[in-house]
Amino acid sequence: MSDFLNMYGPLLLALLAAGAFAGLIAGLFGIGGGVVIVPSLAFAFDQLGYTEVSMHAAVGCSLATIIATSIRSAMAHHKRGAVDMEVVRGWVPWIMLGAIIGSLIAGYMPKTGMRAVFGCVLALVSLQFIFGRPNWKLRDDLPTGVARTGIAGFIGALSGIMGIGGGVFGVTLMTLCGKSVHKAVGTAAAFGAAIGLPAAIGFAISGWSVDGRPPFSIGYLNIPAILIIGVMTTSLAPLGAALAHRLNATTLKKIFGAVMILVAINMIRLALGF
Repeated sequence: MSDFLNMYGPLLLALLAAGAFAGLIAGLFGIGGGVVIVPSLAFAFDQLGYTEVSMHAAVGCSLATIIATSIRSAMAHHKRGAVDMEVVRGWVPWIMLGAIIGSLIAGYMPKTGMRAVFGCVLALVSLQFIFGRPNWKLRDDLPTGVARTGIAGFIGALSGIMGIGGGVFGVTLMTLCGKSVHKAVGTAAAFGAAIGLPAAIGFAISGWSVDGRPPFSIGYLNIPAILIIGVMTTSLAPLGAALAHRLNATTLKKIFGAVMILVAINMIRLALGF
């Protein structure tokens, strides 16, 4: 037992800390998934010496944890009539295809490239949190035809590369296209499983024979990380949500945006080798 703890204790403690942080922040700021999990896991894997695969493992694990949480969230929203099934039927197949392509591309991207993509996109998302307004609107309905195929595929691919469930992209797109925020949030929750499952499989395949992975991994998917992150985020998100209700929502979003910009800058700094 002592040998096991000496060998794997630091990994388990780092995963517990990353999961606790991700769960607390997810509940506190109303956003979860890879935006929080990927930086937390990447830092943990880096500190434990798995530097060459830290981003790939973090993204793959994040995608795997998104599957169950997205399904639970989508089912809960569906019971309240907040999932637009027409949007799901029209968008999900193309999102899934994009997620598969994105995960396979990410599996063979250098770590610096993944950091650069994550950092740049996260910076843009953070600006939306700081400066975005809920009443902004570009059109009255979502695109159809070729535009829908291209946008949905792009959302899936970018989410697969970043290790996120597509909620940020989906909610922003739908609210800009005339959907109510409740419909947007509920429908975007369904995007998560459509992205997480195929993309996680892609990371398992692309990392199957890669050296330097954390122990107990299937490809880039580290089983202890997936289980611990899942348990900790589920357990601590309600605490974060309770704290959020005691704080001003607008100020909270701006603080979150500022923190995420710092995370994005750090990712870009690491990508550039500074």
